[in-house]
Amino acid sequence: MAWRGSTTVSDRLFACLPYLLPLIGALAFGISLFTEFPALAVLFLPLQPVLTIYGILGPYGELIIFFLLFFLVVRNERIAHFIRFNTMQALLLDIVAYLCGILLGLVALPGIAFAAQTLSTTIFLGIVAAVVYSVVQSLMGRYAEIPAISDAVYMQVR
Repeated sequence: MAWRGSTTVSDRLFACLPYLLPLIGALAFGISLFTEFPALAVLFLPLQPVLTIYGILGPYGELIIFFLLFFLVVRNERIAHFIRFNTMQALLLDIVAYLCGILLGLVALPGIAFAAQTLSTTIFLGIVAAVVYSVVQSLMGRYAEIPAISDAVYMQVR
């Protein structure tokens, strides 16, 4: 854990917001899980306003928000390191979810639907677990250390 001073309550809250991006990116992987367990979908209902904003922005809304966060937050050294670190980590988690979607699309064949569904559910649960862990750590004022991803974040955020 790299400690760069104390964090304020507002820093902690702002550091949690970017984690909405990978969480929304992972929702597509959880569709089969939501059909099996409809009560689980209720936990994600608070994301509906954010999904509405994405719908308004069109098909490139997520990409626009991604680049806005990268250039306006991660590269802005006037913003606290804690916020920039968490923003970059959220962006990398979103990239992981996107790449998993591409790989799942390449691997998914008609005869192995069960395997694709299992892999999709695993990806969903992994991204959700990483987001929950990161948000809890951020709210406590700590840097969330996710193997490999946090190392890449430290290389990007000075």
